[in-house]
Amino acid sequence: MGPEEQAAVAAVLSSGQLAQGPRVAEFESAFARYVGCEEAVAVSSGTEALRLALLAAGVGPGDEVVVPALTFVATASSVIMCGGVPVVADVDPRTFCLDPASTEAAMSERTRAVVPVHLYGHPADLDALMAVCRGRGVVVIEDAAQAHGARYKGKRVGAIGTCGCFSFYPTKNMTTGEGGMVTTHDHDIAGRLRLLRQHGQAGPYDYRLLGYNSRMTEVEAAIGLVQLGKLERFNEARRLNAAELTEGLDGAVATPEVALWAEHVYHQYTVRAQGRDGLRAHLQSRGVATGVYYPQALSQLPVLAGAARVPARPAVAEALCAEVLSLPVHPGLAPGDVEAIVAGVRSFYNRS
Repeated sequence: MGPEEQAAVAAVLSSGQLAQGPRVAEFESAFARYVGCEEAVAVSSGTEALRLALLAAGVGPGDEVVVPALTFVATASSVIMCGGVPVVADVDPRTFCLDPASTEAAMSERTRAVVPVHLYGHPADLDALMAVCRGRGVVVIEDAAQAHGARYKGKRVGAIGTCGCFSFYPTKNMTTGEGGMVTTHDHDIAGRLRLLRQHGQAGPYDYRLLGYNSRMTEVEAAIGLVQLGKLERFNEARRLNAAELTEGLDGAVATPEVALWAEHVYHQYTVRAQGRDGLRAHLQSRGVATGVYYPQALSQLPVLAGAARVPARPAVAEALCAEVLSLPVHPGLAPGDVEAIVAGVRSFYNRS
C-alpha cells in the first residue's frame, strides 16, 4: 500500500458513495480486460466468489464437486454452502495442483463441477482436466485465489474454465483489503452472479431469485484499481526473488517446479523440506518468517468428516502436508533478504 491507495480511498470518502457504485463497475471492467474475459463480477470475498460461481453454474443440493486435497478449506466449504458434496481428489507431486487422473477416478454420475486450484500461483493442467470433464456436463470453476496474473499456455488463468474465482485478501498478489471477483465469458452466468450478490434484485425491490448480500464496496474497488496497475510489477519482483531462491537453495531442499506450459506468479515460494518443522524453528530463530500451506489435507480435516466424500486416500497430498514450507518471496523483500533466507536454510542442513 502506498500514497496512491490512500488518495483513492480519500476520494471515495469525499464522494459520499460508499456502497457498490461506479468504482466497482470500473474495477470489474479493468479486471475483465486484464484477465481476458468478457465479464467480471466483484463480490465481498474469494470464498463468496467460489460459492456464487458454483451456484450460478447450477451446483445445488446433492451435486458432487471434485476438489484437490491440498488447498484452503474454502475450496470445499463453498461447495457445502451450496448444498453440494466436495469430493476430494489427489494432486500432482510436481505442480501440487489437482491431478487429472485422480479427478477422473473421483467422478460419478452426480459430478456437476470440478474446481482446480492454481496453488501457490502455479496453474493447474486445465486442458487435461477439461478433457476429463468434456461430454459429461461437468463445468470447470478455476480457483485462482492465489494466481492473479498467472498464465496457462499463454492465457491468463480465470479466462479458461467456465468461471475464474479470485480473492483480494491482504496477503494475495494484489489486494482490496477484502473482496473477490468472478470472471467468465458466459453472459448468462454473469447475470445470475449480479443477482445473487445483491439479494436477487434486478432493480429496487424487483426480486428475481433468493440472493445474498455479497457486494464489494467502493473503497475496496478504489484500492483494487490502484493495485491492479501495480500487479505486473509485483509479480515480476516475485519471479526475480523466486529465481534467486531457487539458485541459492539448489541441493538443500526440493525447490518449486514450473511446468513448461506455466507462468508462475509465486503467491508462495513453497519447497519440500526434510525435517520441515525443525527447519522452520531454525529459520524463526534467525528472524526468517515462514508458512505452512497446508498442514493438513482436506481428507484429514475433522470439520469435513461426513460432509466430503474421499473415494481414495490422497497419498501425495498427505505426504506433501508433512514437507511443504513457504519461504518469503514477496515484493517487499529488502536487498540481502534472499541471501539471508538461503543462508538460514543451508546452515540448518550443514550442522554437524
